Amino acid sequence: MNMSDARGARERLVVIGGDAAGMSAASRARRLKGPDELEIVAFERGHFTSFSACGIPYWVSGDVPDRDRLIARTAEEHRARDIDLRLRTEVTELDLDRGRVRARDVESGAESWTSYDKLVIATGARPVRPELPGMDAPGVHGVQTLDDGQALLDTLSRTRGRRAVVVGAGYIGVEMAEAMIKRGYEVTVVNRGEEPMATLDPDMGRLVRKAMEGMGITMVNGAEVTGLLTGDDGGVRAVATEDAAYPADVVVLGIGVRPETSLARAAGLPLGKYGGLLTDRAMRVRGHENVWAGGDCVEVLDLVSGQQRHIPLGTHANKHGQIIGAGVGGGYATFPGVVGTAVSKVCDLEIARTGLREKDARRVGLRFEAVTIESTSRAGYYPDAAPMTVKMLAELRTGRLLGVQIVGREGAGKRVDVAAVALTAGMTVEQMTALDLGYAPPFSPVWDPVLVAARKAAAKIRATV
Repeated sequence: MNMSDARGARERLVVIGGDAAGMSAASRARRLKGPDELEIVAFERGHFTSFSACGIPYWVSGDVPDRDRLIARTAEEHRARDIDLRLRTEVTELDLDRGRVRARDVESGAESWTSYDKLVIATGARPVRPELPGMDAPGVHGVQTLDDGQALLDTLSRTRGRRAVVVGAGYIGVEMAEAMIKRGYEVTVVNRGEEPMATLDPDMGRLVRKAMEGMGITMVNGAEVTGLLTGDDGGVRAVATEDAAYPADVVVLGIGVRPETSLARAAGLPLGKYGGLLTDRAMRVRGHENVWAGGDCVEVLDLVSGQQRHIPLGTHANKHGQIIGAGVGGGYATFPGVVGTAVSKVCDLEIARTGLREKDARRVGLRFEAVTIESTSRAGYYPDAAPMTVKMLAELRTGRLLGVQIVGREGAGKRVDVAAVALTAGMTVEQMTALDLGYAPPFSPVWDPVLVAARKAAAKIRATV
């Protein structure tokens, strides 16, 4: 018997995860179907829902003064829309055959089963935390949730020393390095890569390193952490590598994240190369008609390479939620894929990328040309014109745009959006040179830096044909 039969005509939707994808799905489904048609139960193991994880470094730094500003919609607001949201409740098991989930109250430990007709898995991602000595010591923090951010701020309020070590130099690493600098800490970043920001090619990452060093951040590249050293009180005192130990009163982990799919794996749901759930374009889990998944726990199609990737970003998660909610509510929508656009900053340096890096293109067997240009954010004669570097990859023979990376000062980062649109449209660099972009001296040189790079790339492609 279908579970809905026992409850009359009303179906039950169960959502696992109360952040961007999960609650977007629940909210969209509720707009399409009222409480008399669809009961919605959502489980969230943390204290907060619908929050911006991307904003945590700016809350820690003090740029965002209040934690609640990072919360888009509170639990009470969701409940007011007839969504039964259960905080501090962790789902521990999926029973796909019987259409039910087992959940545990984090505070009391009490467990119970909840049946469903439709299931949404939005379990997010978990920070990479290597199994090394001292990783669980007091003073060592990841920054994935608002609870994590609060724990870090609590440690900073108690810590007398002013030495911070950030492990990892990806987006979270560089943003947390900035946050700690703003709080007056002496900051060391320990990074196992050749340069910071491995999402860029090393020649562009070098620009980021130089800027970070100019801000007083000590960069240690090519260094593998072997363990964390602790003091007599058990608290962290240093980060050790094979060659040195770097004193630390607080350690922030910015090593990256992996899909949180342990529930899905145990239930036998299909996972991809990176451990993320595999779905169709409507975000249904492959082979399961009444199970959807979205957000940081899924893999998505890269429109440039044609391969599956794991790209944990809130922009994708919110779109996934909207698409899932439409499907649950009886409509239809699809998520075509991504081009891998991301933007960040460290102090006044803006960092952006979209599409493929050189090693990505080589990995999928693409032959390409790469060009790099120097330009400014405004007309060179206009006050406060800031420098920027643009790197562009184009496919040999076809001239198809493959990727763009931008590093520069104010006005640099969001220029990557032009390239993201061009990638999505499958444009060639030759076609890009004719784009009718806005121009005025306060906003751009006559030739926008992205178009300068496109002209150079187009000329290089023509020379090889």
